[in-house]
Amino acid sequence: MADIFDVIADGTRRDILRLLLDRAAVGDHGTSVSHIVSDLGVSQPTVSKHLKVLREADLVSVREDGQHRYYSLSAAPLDAIDDWLVPFLIDDDAEAAENAPLPDTAAYAADVVGRAAASARHAFESAIKKLPKR
Repeated sequence: MADIFDVIADGTRRDILRLLLDRAAVGDHGTSVSHIVSDLGVSQPTVSKHLKVLREADLVSVREDGQHRYYSLSAAPLDAIDDWLVPFLIDDDAEAAENAPLPDTAAYAADVVGRAAASARHAFESAIKKLPKR
């Protein structure tokens, strides 16, 4: 399998992923190649080439219906990026917090609780994504 960072490095592939995410948010359970071509204004061979790369990286799933193929986002492989990136964000935030004076203890408490909530939310969302679909 290709390195996930190499896969998402391409702007067209990121555009396809964003399109599939947006369509899933409105209840679309699969987007045809022709809709992707139309929405992105990219040629069909180019879209097909990028969908193949995304399929091989398990970032999209395909459902066949006759001669039509419908693609959906499979975000689980993006957890690797999330897991790699989050420690950098937490470390940067922690260092900034250590170097910045806090105006009062209430602001400090709010900051600590906010960070804990964000960390818990990330852990919860990552765990939910790993659960099998029903």
